[in-house]
Amino acid sequence: MSYTVDRHAYPLVEEALRYARVVLLLGPRQAGKSTLVNRLAERGAVKRAVTLDDRLTRDAALADPTGFASGLEQGIAIDEVQRAPDLLLAIKQIVDRDDAPGQFLLTGSTNVLTAPRILDALTGRTDVIVLWPLAQSELEGSTGNLVDQLFAGTPPTLTNAPIGPPAWVDRAILGGFPEVRTRPAGRQRDRWFESYLTSLIQRDLRDMSDAQKLSEMPRLIRVLASQAAGMLVSDRVAQRVGLSTKTIQSYVRLLETVFAVRTVPAWRPGLTARERLASKVFLGDTGLLAHMLGANADRASTDPQVTGRLYENFVAMEIVKQLVWTERHVEAYHYRRDRREVDLVLEAHDGTVVAIEAKASASLGASDRQALVELRDTLGERFRAGVLIHTGAETVPLGERLWALPVSSLWENHSD
Repeated sequence: MSYTVDRHAYPLVEEALRYARVVLLLGPRQAGKSTLVNRLAERGAVKRAVTLDDRLTRDAALADPTGFASGLEQGIAIDEVQRAPDLLLAIKQIVDRDDAPGQFLLTGSTNVLTAPRILDALTGRTDVIVLWPLAQSELEGSTGNLVDQLFAGTPPTLTNAPIGPPAWVDRAILGGFPEVRTRPAGRQRDRWFESYLTSLIQRDLRDMSDAQKLSEMPRLIRVLASQAAGMLVSDRVAQRVGLSTKTIQSYVRLLETVFAVRTVPAWRPGLTARERLASKVFLGDTGLLAHMLGANADRASTDPQVTGRLYENFVAMEIVKQLVWTERHVEAYHYRRDRREVDLVLEAHDGTVVAIEAKASASLGASDRQALVELRDTLGERFRAGVLIHTGAETVPLGERLWALPVSSLWENHSD
């Protein structure tokens, strides 16, 4: 059984093909990139698609990347392009001779832009779009974007939203990989996630790394899952996994390159201070996180060691997904000062800021908003909105430019 949903990235790719010589669609394996490309081909946005997962095609691209690329017609899609990295250099030569838009649509399950020579080759020639696993707003057919509304200072007014664990637990445990949604809960989904992890390690990570201790990667992912939505302290992780701090840092970068994890750097008003502070780490999919934690719906609802971690990861990744189709370019950070913490600080290029706290509770106290109040008062007019995303039933004003929002604000259709 197939599982298809209208993806918010679809019109972004269509638009990019009208202006950019090369469009690069990146995202984790099984997120739906091939399905999106096939739909573009059906609609005539690309002429045809080839995949480097096909051995004969891949061997031809590896043996003679320049000849292979030269033999392709304009308007072609090449799937899993990271499997022949030198092909990107050959494509650079082609588009340097011809600046017509829409010549190549490339997809990759690893972020090929982390390789300096590839980044240099594609800079100025390529539009990059990330396709994460399905967002809740895509599943609900919502055309709104909460991030845009918050930067406009007009959060949605919601009433009668679901309350407590029923508002989010099932969604978080299921996650966003399309194929998982076709399988019954239990061992069928567990087998899928185990197979996914094996493929991730034995194929994607091994293809891009000569690391000798990838056998420790499953243990590292489990440790990161146990610390999801928390601070990434490499020394502590190294002690638990039994590898050096340097190796842990290298492996986390690898996991981020294949979109298995998403790190969020610390934020301070001064640019230099950000680089000296620890990042937060999130798993890219909460279904995978729940699998790694051994969390079913009952445990996710009642175990305090799981509930807050899974909920914050769920909220954060839904926001990260929405950043792909915001009207403005926005970067995500977290904020911590003394004991005050804000889960996400979103900063636009003009310096305006939105602050987001995730609280897995339907009732809130005055202390829950204190960090938002302090950040608002410090930033002044740069601060556009601060929200507590909670599991209550309605939008509640908390003060000037501060609100509590039901978690369903992440996927309700509030585009007006």
